[in-house]
Parts: sequence; C-alpha cells; structure tokens
Amino acid sequence: MAAQTGNLSAQIANVNAAPIPSSSAFGTPIHPIRQKQVADTSSATVLPISLPPAIIRPLAFRTFTKKHNLTLTSSALQAIATFIGTHCGSGWREEGLAEKALDEMAKAWKKNGGSLIIPGEGRELTNILRNIEGCMLGGRVLTQRAISRQTAIFPDPGLPATTQTRFDSLVRNDRQSSLGLTTLDLQDEREDIKSKDPRDWLRVIDAFEQPQLTYNPIQKHFELVAKRPSLLPDPSHRTALIRTRYQVAHQRLLRNGAFQTSTVALSRSKSLHRSSSEMMMPQHAYKMTPIANLLGRSGSTHVVLGLLGNSPTGTLVLSDLTGSISLDLQYAKPVPEDGAWFAPGMVVLAEGLYEEEGSLAGPGLAGDGGVGGTIGGKFHVSSVGGPPCERRDVTLGVSSNEKSGSLIAGGGFGWVDFLGVGSERANGSTMRDLEKKVWESQDSASQIPGRSRIVILGEVNLDSTKTMQALKQVLGIYAVEFADKTPMAFILIGNFTRYAVLAGGGSGGSIEYKEYFDSLAAILSDHPSVLEDSTFVFVPGDNDPWASAFSAGAAAVLPKRGIPELYTSRVKRAFASANAGAEKPAAKKRKGEVIWSTNPTRLTLFGPAQEVVVFRDDLSGRLRRKALRFRDLREPEDPGTDSGGRSSDVETPADHRRAGGQGDMDVDRIIETAESALPEPKAKEMNRTEVPSDLHAARKLVKTMLDQGYLSPFPLTDRPVLWDYGSPMSLYPLPSALVLMDPEAPPFALTYEGCHAMNPGALITPGKRGVAQWIEYDARTRKGRARDVKF
Repeated sequence: MAAQTGNLSAQIANVNAAPIPSSSAFGTPIHPIRQKQVADTSSATVLPISLPPAIIRPLAFRTFTKKHNLTLTSSALQAIATFIGTHCGSGWREEGLAEKALDEMAKAWKKNGGSLIIPGEGRELTNILRNIEGCMLGGRVLTQRAISRQTAIFPDPGLPATTQTRFDSLVRNDRQSSLGLTTLDLQDEREDIKSKDPRDWLRVIDAFEQPQLTYNPIQKHFELVAKRPSLLPDPSHRTALIRTRYQVAHQRLLRNGAFQTSTVALSRSKSLHRSSSEMMMPQHAYKMTPIANLLGRSGSTHVVLGLLGNSPTGTLVLSDLTGSISLDLQYAKPVPEDGAWFAPGMVVLAEGLYEEEGSLAGPGLAGDGGVGGTIGGKFHVSSVGGPPCERRDVTLGVSSNEKSGSLIAGGGFGWVDFLGVGSERANGSTMRDLEKKVWESQDSASQIPGRSRIVILGEVNLDSTKTMQALKQVLGIYAVEFADKTPMAFILIGNFTRYAVLAGGGSGGSIEYKEYFDSLAAILSDHPSVLEDSTFVFVPGDNDPWASAFSAGAAAVLPKRGIPELYTSRVKRAFASANAGAEKPAAKKRKGEVIWSTNPTRLTLFGPAQEVVVFRDDLSGRLRRKALRFRDLREPEDPGTDSGGRSSDVETPADHRRAGGQGDMDVDRIIETAESALPEPKAKEMNRTEVPSDLHAARKLVKTMLDQGYLSPFPLTDRPVLWDYGSPMSLYPLPSALVLMDPEAPPFALTYEGCHAMNPGALITPGKRGVAQWIEYDARTRKGRARDVKF
C-alpha cells in the first residue's frame, strides 16, 4: 500500500509538472511553440571609450563619401566619433559595430533630404543620432526585420521599450520628421484616413518660420543656412541676398532647353524651315557670356544675364558676379513687346553688341573702366527680356505618367524641403494620394464646391463704414451654408486702415486702432457658424503696426510681422465663444482658429502637394514709376540722324544684324516667324482681336513677377528687405497659387506656367458704388473665380 501510494504521488507530481493545454479539446502539439528566450541585458552592456576623430576618419570616409557620396565636416565627425565611442565601445572595430551604425546614419541623412555636406551644428544630425541610439542593443543596430520577428508574438523584456518606436521614426524619417506628426498626423498609406476634412491638412507658414535656404553653385544644390537669422546681420549678408537671387535665376536658365547645347549634330536641321514648334524647341542653343569676358571682343554680339541698376554717375548698368557694364537702350526692343515690366533691381536677359571704350566718342566719368568693377565700353542692347520662369513640376522633378495617371518624381530639387513641410521626394506621392482620397470623399456627397474653397478678401479697411457693411454681407452669405460646405479658410488682407493711424504719435492712435478691431470682433460674433468651422488668416499691410509707426504708411521693410497681440484680444475672444457654443459631433473636430500671419505668408495644403503664397504690396504703382521706357522703333526717322542726334555712320545693333551678324538671341523673330506660319485669314483674325486693357495689365504684372521669381524685384533702397530673410520673398519653385493683393491693379484670376495668380482687389472698389468684390479659390480645381455682391 505504501508503494502504491508513492507511485501515485509520483504520477501526480509528473502530471502537475506537465504543461496544461489552453483548452481541454486540444492537446499539446507534436512540435511545441519555441519559447522565447529572455535576452541577457547584462551581456549587452557596452563600456564606453574615448574615440578620437582621427581614428575613425578612414572608416567614416569609406562609408559616407565612397558609399553614399556624402561629406562630413569636422564638427560632424567629432559628434559621430563621440557617439561611436559611447555606444559601440571597444568592439567598434573588431566586431564591426561602427560600420553598421555609420551606414544607418548615412541612409537616414539621405532619407531626410539632407545636403551633400553634413554639418555638425544643426539639429538634423542630433535627431538622427538620437533615433539610432534607441535602436541599438549591445552596440549593434537592430534592423526592422529583426525587431518585428522578435516582437511579433511576444514582447521582449530585454529590448528597450522605445526601440520599435525609435526605429520606425528612423526608417520613416523622410515622411514623419520633415512633416511633423504633431501638426499633420500623417497616416500609413495602407490605412484609411482618419479625417476627410481638408482643413485638417491646412497649415499656415509665416515668413519667419520658413527655412532659410541658400544656393550652392558648386554643388548645384540648396543648403540650409546654418546661422540663425538676425535683424541686424553683417553687411556681407546683403551681398549674399543679391547673389543668391542671381544664382537661382542663372541656374534656372541653364536648365532651360533653349540654353542647353545638344550633343546630336544639327547639320540636317539647317535645311528645315522654321515652324511654330520652335517657340518650344529652338533650333539652336543660346550661350550666356559673363560681363568680364566682353573685354577684347568689340563688335561681337552676346547674350548677357545681369541685374539692372543705376551707377553713381546716373547711367544704367547691367551687373553680374564678374562685373558691370553701361547699357545703351536707344535701339532696344522688349520681348515680348509691352508684355512685361523692366525696372532697376530686376534680373534681365539682354542681347546686343559690345563696343569697346576706345571707339566711343569723348571721355567722361561713364567711360572710366575698372571703377567699381565696371568694365570699359558700352553694351548696345537690341532686345531685352526677363528670364523665363520654370514650372513647379520641372523644378521639383515631378513628371506625369499618362498610362497610369500617376506622378513620377525624379531629378530637379525634389529632395529639398523649401517650406519645412517635407520634400517632394519624401512626402509628395503620399500626400497627393491622400489629397485624392479627401477630394473623392467630398465629391461623393455633392458636386457643389464647399470645404475646398478659400475666400480671399483684400484691402479690408476697418475704419470705413462701407467696408464693414460689405464684410458683414459677405460673411452672411457663407453663414447660411451647411457646416460641411463652409469654406475651410478666410484670408483677410490689409491695409486694415486707410491711413497709418500710429504715425501721429502718442497713445491716441493705438487706442483708435484697437477700437477698429473691436468693431471687427462684433461683426464676427454675429456669425458663429463661420468662425467655428473655418480658419481666419490676417495678412497686414504697410499702414498696420508696428512698422507704420515710423514709416507713416510708406514702403516698410519686408517681411512684415503680423498684427500685434495687443490689438487682437477681442477677436480671439469671439472665436473662443464660437467654439465653446458649438455642438461638436462624436468625432473629434478641429476648432475654428484665427492666425495673425506675416506679409508675405504661405499656406500649404497636404504638405508639399499645394502651396499658396499671399503677398500685399502696391506693385503696379511702383512699376509704373520705376520702369524703363523703350522707343517705338516703328516711328519714321531722319535717315541722316537718329532720334538721339547721333550720326547714322555709327553701326547700330540693328545694322549689324542686317549685315549678317551671327549669334543673335532674337526671341521675337522666332515668335513672329511662327505666327506667320499660320493661315493668312486666321493670322488676320488674331491681329484684329484686341485684349482688354485690364486683362493686359494683369498678364503684364503676373509675367513680370513670376519670371523674376521674387516678390520684391526692386532695389533695396526702394523696397527694403531683411537681408537674412530672402527665402520668404522667393517664388522658386513656383507656387500652386499666388495672391498678389494690389489695390491699384484690376481684379484678375489667370494661370501662367501652371501657377494660378489672383488679385482680389479692394473689397470696396471706388468706381462701383454699393458693390463688394472678392475671390474664391477652389483648392480642388486649383482655380479662382471673382465674386461680387451688392449691399
């Protein structure tokens, strides 16, 4: 009995020791699941060492330079050496720990859209090192596959809790870090979007938040300025501002097909006749000549790119990075004729004949060569035009696939993050797919445009009773619409007062200015349905504080900061009351908000997919005052003398062309020849068609601004610009839409080279009594339309 009892106890002990299945209906499988072994964290400890940068330099050179075509600065090498010594320890060389870590650093840097030179002072390298640190265990960088295999079924107690999160941030740094998950909340492509409201993907970027970039002509790449921008920088920054603007226009021309020499022989093409296709594909390439290379080449025709300006002697000069030369515009012809403005401060492309100083009649200050970089002689201009602008998709290297209808990114500056919302190569395709899904969800409900609209109102003078009545009428139109049809944004552009009320001195002007915004808050409070579902953006003008306190409404420095918070408390309170009284649905909804932005300002929709630039300035009036005037060459002249009194014995550029001069730019001749290839009746019909004056003025303004690629193409003495904030003034790459708020120009909405330019005009037009006008921009179709209402 005792033996049986002992055997029974042993059997019970064996049964208790055996694993019990999770269900009595299923037994233990033949091949049991392999139990996950707990990592020994004690063996993964790394003893830090002090690693000099000179020791790791050869390995870093092989990994970064030879393998990934990147260059490390001394500060970056020091930071990497410290990181490797701390986290890889003594086994960095024998066990190959450092090579894997360096390779992951280089990959992360390229995915983040970094430049070819890696600096050590910025935050980019620090963030990458921090992410890699979270992915390391025992000095080794764990791959994503290893992490996913280990943590797919059972959590690993030996693995740091933040390893998977940090590695995801490292692998998808190109999508998340550049966009900022705190603002855009980018989802994976395979997941359904959480928000179908386009307003949730709208972001306002003021001029002082935008990344400051500079162009490197050696590497042909845009680089982030390492130093922090300052309001009082060194004088060299003024030169850098103008130089960067010239270099961007120069590289843009070199990328143009008209300035690229073909490697294929064109001997057979010489016998072919010109056709209208030559306007897009010229038969020969033009070559730009540096101004310094004109010396010793008198009597030859050249194409020169430079910045128009006035010399100390009062003559008109053209300057580039090599020197300056005096211009003679007596026989110059603008291209296109009366199609663009040309004024000092603009980058222009001039074609003409160079004449040395020795052949000029009479000495003088203007003929002293070598003074201030000005070479001797004169450049007799025969034709002058602006540098042709470049389409946005060409700049970013985005091309469309006609078969699949998708966009393919390649070449260009697709890796450059111009606005801090992610580069085109990193986030463009993902955000365009997201944009497509959002618009499809909007269309499924109704074809009527609703949330995709952005309402743009210009010259909202709060000190005018008629303007306040018109504003109340406009807001009332959108207040009666359904919540899902309310425009996602309202842009109110100054001047918010007709006069610079703060220029009078004392506290009376400041109190008066605040009362105007208190009146605006009362009107906004009457339309809470609009406030709770929209984003209001205020862009100041020259009459608004604080710059107007000392400029008295004159051209102040750009970029201009937003309206001070001192005057906006009542308006913010109106939005807070509207959001508090709104009935929020079950799903989380973005509250209505007001943003006091800068001039200029930018709106991005779906990251880099759409960009809208808003700028307030009296451009038309300044261009009319500063622009050059050209002679009408069709006027009859005295055969013995020209209009300037000079004898006709001196050879002019026109005479040189008639004598068979070669190398002329003659863009106008290409256009005229192409038009003559049309059937004669159709050509006559086109000549009879007259363009309305308002449309012609709008086209002339838009072409000038977009060809210049700059919002303020004037001398710094006429329109000051902060030297360290040139990037916000740039229009490169071209935005999806451009709002040029100019009260002196007629309202328009037209498209040039893929950029839709708009001018809402003043809310109250002097010539239209009791009529309010504004612009509605549809982000889905990327088109704007003018609207008006009587009040």
